[in-house]
Amino acid sequence: MATLLQAARSLGFVLQMYLMMVIFGVLFAPFAAVSKSGARVACKTYARWVLWTARWMVGIRTEIRGEIPGGEVIIAAKHQSFLDILIIFEAVSQAKFIMKRALFWTPFIGLYAKRLGCISVDRTRGGAALIRMVKDVAAEFTDPGQLIIYPQGTRVAPGAYESYKVGSSVLYDGLKFQCIPAATNVGLFWPRRGIMRRQGLAVVAFLDPIAPGLKPRAFLAEVEDRIETASDALMREAGFDIDDNRHKH
Repeated sequence: MATLLQAARSLGFVLQMYLMMVIFGVLFAPFAAVSKSGARVACKTYARWVLWTARWMVGIRTEIRGEIPGGEVIIAAKHQSFLDILIIFEAVSQAKFIMKRALFWTPFIGLYAKRLGCISVDRTRGGAALIRMVKDVAAEFTDPGQLIIYPQGTRVAPGAYESYKVGSSVLYDGLKFQCIPAATNVGLFWPRRGIMRRQGLAVVAFLDPIAPGLKPRAFLAEVEDRIETASDALMREAGFDIDDNRHKH
């Protein structure tokens, strides 16, 4: 009975979340079209709405740990679901995401992503896309901001393993910014697919910075070790059984 009730609450939550995305998108579109700050206010307001409704509708509480990054930094984050995007975006002052190009053609999301200065990447172009990405980021960073990249390139379910791609090391090497790894356990409560939401404490933890200067391969190994170790600890804290051998390939 409790499971059925939670499923009903989850369905209601998901429906209102997407409905409010449309409502917020329409209401703020005139402001977003002429002002980056208008677009940012719209997206932050929406993120806060979703986090607030998640708390009382489905019992997902959220928490930030560590020092919230500011200034010109790269945030290399574990990505488990839409929830970690919302938590990070709401927390930092000037988030700019590295996004796959297809998302720029999505209604509302594309408009606001462009206004926020997010960078699109065409994954079909391989190395050429990485070179273009660094150039686009350098051109966009006329103002300080927090550049968020997901080193695994996709949402990864708790307990699963996906290799860390070279994109984050290319950015780190090309931009000479410090990198803030970010760990999470949000996928335990808000999965990457499906509507079921589970009660609990969803955490994003900002870890100690990695200073510029590491070789790309050393950086990639370091960022993977930090993110995976911290994410595993957060998931264990929430009661999830982790296989320590899953990423030893």
